[in-house]
Amino acid sequence: MIKRALWQGRSSATAGGVVMTLGEKLEQAVTERPDSRAPARVLQRLTGVPEHPGKQPLPVNWAMHFGQAALLGVLRSVMAQAELCGPAASAKFTVVRLTNDQILGNATGVGAPPRTWPRRERVVGVLHKAVYALTTGAVADALAARRGPGPGQRHAALRVGRRLGVGPLPHGAAHGR
Repeated sequence: MIKRALWQGRSSATAGGVVMTLGEKLEQAVTERPDSRAPARVLQRLTGVPEHPGKQPLPVNWAMHFGQAALLGVLRSVMAQAELCGPAASAKFTVVRLTNDQILGNATGVGAPPRTWPRRERVVGVLHKAVYALTTGAVADALAARRGPGPGQRHAALRVGRRLGVGPLPHGAAHGR
């Protein structure tokens, strides 16, 4: 499962990162909001690379932007492999994506807690991360579904509905998907 989750997660997250970036560029063209260079500063601080004054290098910004997306995409793929799928799973994943940004930004001193942001910036940030999470989730779910029902679904099929007295699948039947 882990090998599958790695490649499927990176693939899913690449799709999510591209769709999110295209959405950001469209939104920026309409609202005239400038590019954020916070990802580059976070990466520079995490790696100890000297920061550049003013505008940050685009390749460093994109390395952090897409690198974060790819790493977190593996988690969303694991969720799909474990049959945590659909919009509800993607909504949970949106929170994970936002939390990851906040931990890295706040811990490095690059960002500030969202409660201190203007409302419009919070809404824009959540919407873009939701686009990433929904796209990544849709691709991860589709890739995971190609293998047929997993152990959770096979376990649920033992007795329809949530009931007491249904033990786990035998060990050999739970793996090998």
